[in-house]
Amino acid sequence: MAIIAAIILPIGLLFLLSGLIINFIQGYIHILIFRPLSKIIYRRINKEVTELLWLEIIWLFDWWANVKVELYTDQETYRLMGKEPALVISNHRSDIDWLVGWVLAQRVGCLGSPVALAKKSLSYLLVLGWSMWFAGYISLERSWAKDEHTLKSGFLELSDFHQPFWLAVFVEGTRFTHAKLLVAQEYAVSARIPIPRNVLIPRTKVHVRIERRLMKELPEDESGCFIGPASCYGYIW
Repeated sequence: MAIIAAIILPIGLLFLLSGLIINFIQGYIHILIFRPLSKIIYRRINKEVTELLWLEIIWLFDWWANVKVELYTDQETYRLMGKEPALVISNHRSDIDWLVGWVLAQRVGCLGSPVALAKKSLSYLLVLGWSMWFAGYISLERSWAKDEHTLKSGFLELSDFHQPFWLAVFVEGTRFTHAKLLVAQEYAVSARIPIPRNVLIPRTKVHVRIERRLMKELPEDESGCFIGPASCYGYIW
């Protein structure tokens, strides 16, 4: 136990210290570049800075936890991953679902570019939450009256991202538990819709909003071809 503590404590302090330094750099370039000069330049710089922090977590995922991620897809989809905007849809089985997405993004070279719909409380989390906020994560309060405007403005920001990015959506809206599955099944029976067995019922209002807003807002290239999310990836585990 003492040996484990002797390893974890220095790693934790290193992550905290380096994270605060990176948050300071992110805040500095956000004030000096994002608002007065160029969002494009800010995002390019912030991508590189953000990766420095998030790579520390991925390193622990690989080295300390020794977790291996297996990807099943066709060759053409794998070739395009990280090279085009994409909508990533995932179930929500545990606290580290987002980390699996980061591992996939890192493997294909777009770790600093993924954004996600996340609960607002995460943006207040020291180091990690702050880095997500600077990266452009869309913070939701799980109230449609409040979140509708947030989604509109968030998708509008993505319309001029000008680099490949992933928008991650956990459509169940909450972590999976057996108790929540029973509630979802009862609702499915009352609403006369297919009864789920392994997932919760998706938050379809948000999904429809994504389709209508994001697909419309993303720009066209010089030839008039749509360059919005050409792919929709999904991972279930």
